[in-house]
Amino acid sequence: MKVNVINLENKKAGDIELADEVFGLAPRADLLQRMVKYQLAARRSGTHKTKGVAEVSGTGAKPFAQKGTGRARQGQKRAPHQRGGGVAHGPVLRSHAHDLPKKVRKLALKSALSAKAAEGKLIIIDELKTADAKTKVMAVKFAALGWTSALIIDAGEPDTNFALSTRNLPQVDVLPENGANVYDILRRDTLVLTKSAVESLEARLK
Repeated sequence: MKVNVINLENKKAGDIELADEVFGLAPRADLLQRMVKYQLAARRSGTHKTKGVAEVSGTGAKPFAQKGTGRARQGQKRAPHQRGGGVAHGPVLRSHAHDLPKKVRKLALKSALSAKAAEGKLIIIDELKTADAKTKVMAVKFAALGWTSALIIDAGEPDTNFALSTRNLPQVDVLPENGANVYDILRRDTLVLTKSAVESLEARLK
C-alpha cells in the first residue's frame, strides 16, 4: 500500500510503501475492545479501601449482658451493623490489571493502525523538527494541516523543540514509537507517523 509523505508545510515530500501485514489488515473491533479494557484496567490505582471489623477503633468487650436487658443480644460494638462499626465486604487495596496474551496485544495494535489507514486518517510525515519552540507557530501549522485531534508518533524521542511547541495544544499527543498503543491511537481522530516511525513499527510488528 503506497501513500504520500508530506512535511509540516503540507507539501508532498515523496511517498512510502506500507506493509499490508501491519497497515492493511481487516480491523477487529473485538480485539480493540479487549485491548482498551486491558490498558484502562492496568492503569487503575486500586487504592479504594474501607476498614473492616478488625481495623476500626473500639473495644472488643460485650456491650451488655446476654440476657435480662430486654434488648437483642450483641457481641461487640465494632460489628458492621453497629454505629461506627466496620464495613462488611468493603473494597480493599488490589490491582485491577488482568492478563492478555502477547499475540492478542500485537494483533490489536496492527488492527488499530489498519483501522486508521482504512479510514484515511493515517498521515505519514517526513520528519518532526522545528527551529523554535513556539506553540503559536505550531498551532497555525496544525490548523492548516487539519490536525485538531491528533496522535503524533516519532521513532525514538521526539525533537525537543517540536515536543515543547506541541505539548500545550489541546487534543494533541506526541509519543515515541515504543509508546505507541491502541488506546491513544483510537482516542485521537488523526494518526501521524514519521517515516522512521513507520519503519520501526513494521520491524516490531511484522
